[in-house]
Amino acid sequence: VLLQASGGGLVQPGGSLRLSCEASEFTLDNYAIGWFRQAPGKEREFVAATSWTGVSTYYADSAKGRFTISRDNAENTGYLQMNNLKPEDTAVYYCAAGPNWVAEPEEYDYWGQGTLVTVSS
Repeated sequence: VLLQASGGGLVQPGGSLRLSCEASEFTLDNYAIGWFRQAPGKEREFVAATSWTGVSTYYADSAKGRFTISRDNAENTGYLQMNNLKPEDTAVYYCAAGPNWVAEPEEYDYWGQGTLVTVSS
């Protein structure tokens, strides 16, 4: 497994979760990191992305103001802090690594297996 996503779970509306994306067998700081999600019956959609250094970030409108993408290259890990979660955020969340911090999933070379986030009371 080259990318391992973790940190999902069941949370109440308004709650928070932090997802992690740990890379193995390659150095993550050579890649941009993207987070995507796929809800039941829906297509995979972009959530957020960050550049190799973490200085540049890019968010979907649904994530702006609530989610924060970050990375720790020393730990070879990326993160997605999610606050004020809503039921519509329920999905399997995937992390990905690629050359650019873009919204297009086909631009990413490596994918994690996904971690389930359920927002429900």
